[in-house]
Amino acid sequence: MTNSTRIFLFFSFGYFVSYLYRGVNIGFSGFLIEEIGLSAADLGLLTSLYFLGFALTQIPAGAALDTWGPRKVNGVLVLVAAVGSVIFALSDTMWGLMLGRFVIGVGVAVCLGAAFQAMALTFPTHRLPMINGAVVALGGLGGAVVGTPLSLVLDVITWRTASFLLAALTVMVSLCLLFGARDTAPLHNRKRPTMGDQLRGTWEIARTRAFWQILLFPSIVAGTFYAVQSLWVKPYLLDVNGLPGATVDGLVSLLGFAAVFGSAASGLVARRVERWGISLYHFCGLLLALFVLTEVLILLDVPLPRAFFWIAYGFLGGTNALIYAVLVETFPRHTLGRVGTSFNMLVFFLIFLFQNAVGWVVELWEPISVGVYPAQAHIAAWTILLALQIGAGIWYFASKQPKKLEHL
Repeated sequence: MTNSTRIFLFFSFGYFVSYLYRGVNIGFSGFLIEEIGLSAADLGLLTSLYFLGFALTQIPAGAALDTWGPRKVNGVLVLVAAVGSVIFALSDTMWGLMLGRFVIGVGVAVCLGAAFQAMALTFPTHRLPMINGAVVALGGLGGAVVGTPLSLVLDVITWRTASFLLAALTVMVSLCLLFGARDTAPLHNRKRPTMGDQLRGTWEIARTRAFWQILLFPSIVAGTFYAVQSLWVKPYLLDVNGLPGATVDGLVSLLGFAAVFGSAASGLVARRVERWGISLYHFCGLLLALFVLTEVLILLDVPLPRAFFWIAYGFLGGTNALIYAVLVETFPRHTLGRVGTSFNMLVFFLIFLFQNAVGWVVELWEPISVGVYPAQAHIAAWTILLALQIGAGIWYFASKQPKKLEHL
């Protein structure tokens, strides 16, 4: 096996594990509500702390990636996630669970950003849409595992045992990255930056119009997609559509598999689309617009098989990874670590905000029973997120595609 293949597989493995952590509370939620007595707002806060820890780590992590490289930084940092999973497994209170989720978020903070940087340093630019799509596809299988497979596992073992097993799997990821592959390309700057340098570098990137023009719409869409996929899709299907639990678990897995195919398919067709005269920037925007349309159809409960809409939701949500190829085309290569982590910071702050916001809005209604809320509560929360996406999409398409930034 070549070193480039090992890099691809090991970083994909790391992203897969991070995806498991992201959505595992879908399966744990019922047990946590019963054992710990969590409310909808509590569950939203607990799950979203993963994303807060993830977001707060992005600025120093971005500078670290550009200094020491993705393999070493990711390999060391995921050990923190293993510690967080153990804390989560041992906790009997909301505070302990919150600490565990936050530490897990810190530990997996660079799994995707490091993977994309490693691919950019290992493979030629023209192959990156396909390679990045494959990374997201393989990693995104974690989104399918937290549906029916996780439900079946939790019939046999407890959520605490599952958390311990996740910790062991995370240690395996670290060993693969640190000792199973080697760096393939030198970085622009090996000098360790100060925190001031980190903040100035991120601020310089964030000050560019290109950053916001490219990323505002995708970040709001991604924030919505992952906030729903990692927690709120199951309550929506149970409370709004009134589906039985086994059917809901199946749709959650179906959504996850669709996201895998969306990531892979969008990467495969990206360059073909460019040969047709359509830029990656506009192609990404088109896919995101179709995602928003799918949300509208779900909210309207259009009389078609629900599996169709949730497959479309997952497939189109998975295509969001294409935006990283647009970043590679726009920003200098030596800034990709900071650009990627700046985007991740924005996305994961939004996921943290959106997951909490849905919980807050839902709790404005009186629960029908423990953990069950009126359909109107979920529909109101989703409508707010939909309005934000539509506004950002209008600006995205009203702006011209940014030109290549030569100096940054």
